[in-house]
Amino acid sequence: MGAQNTETNAAWHYHRVTSHSWESIQRGGHTLDWANYPKPFKIYRKLPTLPLPRDWTPSSVPPLAGILDDGSHFDPKARLDLRALSRLLFLSGGVVRWRSFGDMRMPFRAAACTGNLHHIDFYVICGGVSGLDSGIYHFDPQDFALRPLRRGDFRANLCSAAAAPDELRDAPAWIVCTSTFWRNAWKYRARTYRHAFWDCGTILANLLAAAATAQLRCRLLLGFVDRDVNRLLGVDGEKEASLALVALGAGAPAAEKVLPVPPLKLEIEPYSRQEVEYPEIIAMHRASSLNDPDEVRGWRRGATQLSSRAIEATLTLPTPPLQPTDSIEKVIARRGSTRRFRHDSISLETFGAVLRAARTRVPADFQISAPLTETYVIVHAVTGLQAGAYVSNRDGTGLLPLFHGNFRHRAGGLALGQALAADAAANIYHLADLHRVLPALGNRGYRAAQLEGGIAGGRIYLAAFALNIGATGLTFFDDEVTSFFSPHAAGKSVMFLTAVGLPARLNVKQRPR
Repeated sequence: MGAQNTETNAAWHYHRVTSHSWESIQRGGHTLDWANYPKPFKIYRKLPTLPLPRDWTPSSVPPLAGILDDGSHFDPKARLDLRALSRLLFLSGGVVRWRSFGDMRMPFRAAACTGNLHHIDFYVICGGVSGLDSGIYHFDPQDFALRPLRRGDFRANLCSAAAAPDELRDAPAWIVCTSTFWRNAWKYRARTYRHAFWDCGTILANLLAAAATAQLRCRLLLGFVDRDVNRLLGVDGEKEASLALVALGAGAPAAEKVLPVPPLKLEIEPYSRQEVEYPEIIAMHRASSLNDPDEVRGWRRGATQLSSRAIEATLTLPTPPLQPTDSIEKVIARRGSTRRFRHDSISLETFGAVLRAARTRVPADFQISAPLTETYVIVHAVTGLQAGAYVSNRDGTGLLPLFHGNFRHRAGGLALGQALAADAAANIYHLADLHRVLPALGNRGYRAAQLEGGIAGGRIYLAAFALNIGATGLTFFDDEVTSFFSPHAAGKSVMFLTAVGLPARLNVKQRPR
């Protein structure tokens, strides 16, 4: 790894200055400037539009099978055509419904996002996708269309920038996820760099599940030369930056030739009348960037050196219940962030399935040998489990009790005083030992740990709604959470929090199991 990425004081500094505490909340004083509210979509002014088909056939694979898939079950003969690609784009980044709030028409997307401020964009780099010319495209969820940025097969360029393993060079399509930081920082300011990987993670959880239910190979790479990937897309790497790459499908080998990449000068509509830059975001992104393919390969070798301590569970959770009959399409269509929970218990089988979803291995280059996070739980109301605090074993099949008691009030306090955490049946936290992660993966390990937490949170959402309960992501007081779960969690840092339980209001299609 290069010196820039290995100087991990940058990650520690960013984590410290963006951690929530009672003092930081009290002195925050940030008010939302609704007159400067950013547009929720990236809109190119002069590019032609390629509408995407919407007539795909829903998957018959049970949704839990896709959610719990670790990427090892796919059909190498499954082909990615334009219709299959459209399905994946819709189920991960599409608009599933619109709602009006006064004069504002608000889009609700397929995956959860902090503040409903959807700042993650998808770009498709493809060659060998039946029905789609080779090129680089921007995916516009607003009108469900692709817009061409470059013509030609640039997969060799991307594979070079990512030092992609040979087995991924035949992927007919790659998705590049970016964040336009301002579109989230309007509300969350410097903490947005965490949110970028949380929100990218929940989207990728949908993408992984949708690909699994289509038996398509789906592999995630977080190691790549940032400058080269940003140049392919025509983004500056500071206001908008590449976060993650996803290889989709198999059977269409990329050419060896790397194509020239002239600068793109494409006009987009301004997001707001004024955009505010946060130096902490720019500094952290620069410090976690990789500069050449050798650095990428070295970074990946660091992931092979990671190990995790074994947690000897003393409580075994039951295997997941009978598979729900709804398709993954229906699960994603009804998914949303639960706004109120009631205190009723959820079953041990349901809780066990949700926890397994959270602990399912991610088919990613940062999780080669071991996960980066551990999962801690505050149980309020799960049938067959005593209320209290627990830590999960590696695969979510068992729990180690830490201490027992009624911690509803405390859980609400840990989540910035939000009643949702107190009312839910359980709160599921993902903590990373950055003292272990950063020496192996450098500053970029901070990106990876946050992204792993976001993917786990997204899978919890999907599993919860597949089982007809509710879920919502929440923010938290960083050090207070670590202190609560200590001494077991001493020295660890919180990456993500999701509350699950029975919604206070259920519609006809969402009855508890």
